Amino acid sequence: MPAVTPENPLTLPRVTAPADAAPRPVLAVATAPSGLEGEGFPVRRAFAGIDYRHLDPFIMMDQMGEVEYAPGEPKGTPWHPHRGFETVTYLIDGTFVHQDSHGGGGTINGGDTQWMTAGSGLLHIEAPPESLVVSGGLFHGLQLWVNLPRQDKMIPPKYQDIGGGNVKLLASSDGGAVLRLIAGELDGHRGPGITHTPITMIHASVGPGAELTLPWRPDFNALVYGLAGRGTAGAEGRPFRTGQAVVLGPGETLTVRADATQESRSPNLEVVLLGGAPIREPMMQYGPFVMNTRAELAQAFEDFQAGRLGTVPAGAA
Repeated sequence: MPAVTPENPLTLPRVTAPADAAPRPVLAVATAPSGLEGEGFPVRRAFAGIDYRHLDPFIMMDQMGEVEYAPGEPKGTPWHPHRGFETVTYLIDGTFVHQDSHGGGGTINGGDTQWMTAGSGLLHIEAPPESLVVSGGLFHGLQLWVNLPRQDKMIPPKYQDIGGGNVKLLASSDGGAVLRLIAGELDGHRGPGITHTPITMIHASVGPGAELTLPWRPDFNALVYGLAGRGTAGAEGRPFRTGQAVVLGPGETLTVRADATQESRSPNLEVVLLGGAPIREPMMQYGPFVMNTRAELAQAFEDFQAGRLGTVPAGAA
C-alpha cells in the first residue's frame, strides 16, 4: 500500500492536539459487507448499516479492492449517470482512466485523487487502462460520495485532479504516523481539495504500537475506516480492523492506535479519517442520483432517459 509515502517521516510538520481537549467516544463499529460493482470488481460498502445522521454530509464510501488481478481480469464500470453530489476517487494502488459526456477525463494513478462535482448531471465511465488489463496487477482505492447542499445540486459539473505530489504530508506528534491530508484543514495545515461542503479527508498510516491523536473540529462529525491492519479507536480503545467503520461521538480530538503486531501484508494500520459539517437537509437517493425530494429524483431519472445528462461520445469505449 504505497500511496504517497515520504522517505523520512521525521522531517514532516507535526500535528498536535491540546492536552485538555475533550476526546470523542466511540458510538459504534460497523463491518462493511462485500459485493461486486460495475463490471464485477470487488468492493466493501464501508458505511452500510450506519445511520445517516452520523454520516451527513457523506452518503456512501466503497473500498475498491484490494485485489491482485491476473492478466485479462481488471474491470471497471460501464457508462452511468450522476446528479446532485460529488464523487471523490482516491487511488492507492493501480491506475484508473476516466471519461465523461462533457469531454472531460484523465488518468488516476496510485496516490492521486479525482474530485468530480456531478452537480446538474453527466454520464461517465471509469475503467482500467488497456495496459493493466493485459498485464494484470494490484488495484486498490476508495470512492467517497459527498452530498451537495440544496443550492448547489444543479451547478455545472467540474473536476479537481489532485496529484499525489500535491497532497499535504504531515506526521503525528511523535512521528509514529504519516498523514496524507487530501481535503480540509488540520492544525493550521490545509489539503488541496476544494469542497462545497466543509469536510476533512485524511489517509493515515499508523506504525505498529503507535497512537495518533488529532484535533478535530467540534462542529464536524467523525468517522474512521480501516483500510488494512488492526487497532483501536477512541480513548476507551474500541477494537476495529480492516473493513470496519468506526463512528465517533461529540468531542474535540480523535484517537486511533495501531496494535503492536500487524498483518504481514500491511506493516501499518491504514485508516481513512473523515469529518464534515452536516448539511441537515432531506436526502433522497435513487441509484446514482442524490436529491432532496422524490420529485427531484423522478426528474433526474426522466432527464437521464431523455438524454439531458449528456450522451456517450462517439467512438467511446
